[in-house]
Amino acid sequence: MSDSTTANAYFEVKDLKAYYGDSYIVQGVSFSVNEGEIVALLGRNGAGKTSTLRAIARAAEPEVRSGSVQLQGQQIHEMQDFEAALAGIQLVPEDRRIIPGLTVEENLDIACIAGDTGWEYERIYSLFPRLKERRKQIGTTLSGGEQQMLAIARALARDIKLLLLDEPYEGLAPVVRHDIEKALLEVKSMGITTVLVEQNAVAALKLADSALILDTGEIVFSGSAQEVLDNEELRHEYLAI
Repeated sequence: MSDSTTANAYFEVKDLKAYYGDSYIVQGVSFSVNEGEIVALLGRNGAGKTSTLRAIARAAEPEVRSGSVQLQGQQIHEMQDFEAALAGIQLVPEDRRIIPGLTVEENLDIACIAGDTGWEYERIYSLFPRLKERRKQIGTTLSGGEQQMLAIARALARDIKLLLLDEPYEGLAPVVRHDIEKALLEVKSMGITTVLVEQNAVAALKLADSALILDTGEIVFSGSAQEVLDNEELRHEYLAI
């Protein structure tokens, strides 16, 4: 990963600026990511982490007013959110957004309703065996950890290129977090790139290859995850750990 853009970058964000009304939230963020890399996007509450993910995914808010986002040379910043999804970007939001009234398998089916080539059930269930056991269960009745697995599985079902995760460990027991970490490492081995926002910075850093630290909407550190783990001063100043 690099904090500067490169001509051959797999995924690249350049001078991204985004606003909520008059509030300048994402302040010229630039970085590039290699294929199959896991990047931890870290910072204190209010640093702009979620807003950066939403801006990349072309969500309605925040409003991106300048800058570029490219995935394998595709100009994502010129797309609407559904077009970005078809191009291979999927955001798993903090609230998971499991569709009420639908079973696990119906939630997975709805992900591929646009007609793109999706994953077979067995490929998904090989990552998340618990979902196979509960495939006919209504998704909103699953435990919190199982709902998180379903939200990630639903994103992967579209055969994506870039997975954006917002607080995937929130409220999860360590054993469930371990299952999700194991699945994400398997996803990495498939060449899928992941950008991970997580308040549990130590857990995220132990999983990630590289790290970005945001402070008031700007990147103040870009480097390896191990550098952050080894730098007590950096962790204390920007992550309060």
